[in-house]
Amino acid sequence: MTAWQVLSPGLQTTVQDQGRHGWRHLGIARAGAMDPTALAMANRLVGNDEQAAGLEIAVRGPRIRLSRACRIALTGTEIQATWNGETLPMGRPLDLPAGELSLGPLRDGLRAWLAVAGGLDAPVVLDSRSTDLRGGFGGYDGRALVAGDLLSIGDAAPVKTSRRPAFPAWWIDVDDPWTVDRHVLRYLPSLHPSARELAGAVWHAHANSNRQGVRLDGAGLSGGGGDGVSEPVAVGTLQLPPDGQPILLLADAQTVGGYPRLGHVIACDLGRAAQLRPGEPVHFEPVIPAQARALAHEHAHRLARLRIAIAQHL
Repeated sequence: MTAWQVLSPGLQTTVQDQGRHGWRHLGIARAGAMDPTALAMANRLVGNDEQAAGLEIAVRGPRIRLSRACRIALTGTEIQATWNGETLPMGRPLDLPAGELSLGPLRDGLRAWLAVAGGLDAPVVLDSRSTDLRGGFGGYDGRALVAGDLLSIGDAAPVKTSRRPAFPAWWIDVDDPWTVDRHVLRYLPSLHPSARELAGAVWHAHANSNRQGVRLDGAGLSGGGGDGVSEPVAVGTLQLPPDGQPILLLADAQTVGGYPRLGHVIACDLGRAAQLRPGEPVHFEPVIPAQARALAHEHAHRLARLRIAIAQHL
C-alpha cells in the first residue's frame, strides 16, 4: 500500500469524507468536509466515489512527500500549490510523479480540499473516516495532521506520467463565480422575534470561529438566553446566545442546545460559510420554504451537470 509522509502539517489539515450520518441521536456530530460538495467533486475528478476520504486544508496547507506517482485534485478556495517547485492548477485531475507536494497559503478564502485516486485509507469509525476534532476520534487518531504522519492511500489504477506533472487544459468550478457571493447566506427564519432582525444588520465573522461554528460579531440582537430547554440543533442552525451575537453551527456542531434558534441557513450555502475569514462581512437573506426548495434543486442540477462534464472528460 502506498503511503504519503507529512513533512509539515499546515495550520489545520484533517482527514474528512462526507461525514458521519445517522448517529446524532447518540450525541455524535456529523463532522466531515465543511463543504461536502467541494470534496465530492474533487473525488470525481480523480475517479473516486464521492464518499472517499480526502484532506481538508485550512488557512495554510501541508508539505507532503509522495512516494510514488499519483493522481490528485484540489478544490475550494485558491491555494498556492507546487510539485517540486512547479506551480499546479486547481479544479482538474493532476498526475504527479513521486516528489514533494507543497500546499501553501490559501487566497480569498479559508479552506480547500484535496482528493487522491484510491482515497485516504483511514480507519472507518461509525461508518465514516472523518476526523471529529471535538470528540477526538476518526481520521488520523482523531486530530489534525502533524509532521511525520504517514497517510495510507487506497488502491488505484497506476498513473502513467513523465518526470513532470501532467494535467488537462479544462477545469471545473464548483460554484458559479459570476453569481456566488460567499458573504451572503440565505436562511429560513424561525418564529423568534429577532429572527427577521438578523437580515437587517451587518455582521462579521469573529476570530473565535472553528469547525463547530462561525461566531458573528455585530450590534447584537435582543432575546438571547441560555436557560431554555435543550432542543435539537443541526448543521446550519443559527443560535442566539445571551450576548446577542449569533452563532452559525457547522460540521462539528453539537446535537442539542438551549439557546434560542433564529432559523436555519440553507444547505447549499453552508459551503460559503466555510470560507469566511475572521473579520469578513456576512449578510443574511431570509427565504421562504418554496425558495429554499428551488435553490436546492438549482444546486443539485448544477452538480449533475458537473458530474456529466467530468465523466465526459476522464
